[in-house]
Amino acid sequence: MTTDCFNCPLNKLDLFEDMSQDELQFMDKFKTGELVAQPGTEILAEGASSSQLFSVLQGMGLRYKTLDNGRRQVVGFIMPGDFVGLQSGVMGEMQHTVEATSRMTLCVFNRSELWDLFTSQPNRAFDLTHVAATEEHLLGEALIAVGQMDATARIAWCMNRFFNRLSALHLNENNQVPLPYRQQDIADAMGLSLVHTNKTLKKLRDAGVITWADDALTVHRPEELAALGKSTGHPLQRRPLI
Repeated sequence: MTTDCFNCPLNKLDLFEDMSQDELQFMDKFKTGELVAQPGTEILAEGASSSQLFSVLQGMGLRYKTLDNGRRQVVGFIMPGDFVGLQSGVMGEMQHTVEATSRMTLCVFNRSELWDLFTSQPNRAFDLTHVAATEEHLLGEALIAVGQMDATARIAWCMNRFFNRLSALHLNENNQVPLPYRQQDIADAMGLSLVHTNKTLKKLRDAGVITWADDALTVHRPEELAALGKSTGHPLQRRPLI
């Protein structure tokens, strides 16, 4: 059974901007169904064109590029509320791969109807532009972390981002949020070796700041984590839900 847009659990969260009844009605018609992807499933492939666009309803995934030597570079993490496939819809093909890390449920939209969104729903079209701008902003923040922070600050920044975003999605229980990624994924994203990442995580654990084990991140000292990651005073902004 699929979730209709009028009863979308994400739409009720403060993290996402409100939609009018007209916008909800349009999105409900725009949506063609749902896709359930198991961990490790390739949802969108780099270099391929897809007839579908997706919005993440549940679960988490990765965006990554494959290098000539076969290695991969993580370029982003995907969480509920994220919109994926826009590159294929606008540029004709994907510039990175999207893969499920945990079991994911995704709302499916036809790429061929994307233009209808721009012509009949200008507010929704602006929201789509807002989503793209938000992703650009996050990539800029990540680049600053990689280029200007030491290992401890990088890992703290990354973990603080996860903690805040997942808490805003109401996935926080007793200061613990799901984090079904590998240390290698974090190392790739933060420009660190796996060994350095492991040592830094151990340092933060031994200091009683965080514990990351069994696909869950527990933040024992949120304010200290934010300070270490130079993330104080930057609350999450509300964002559109496509």
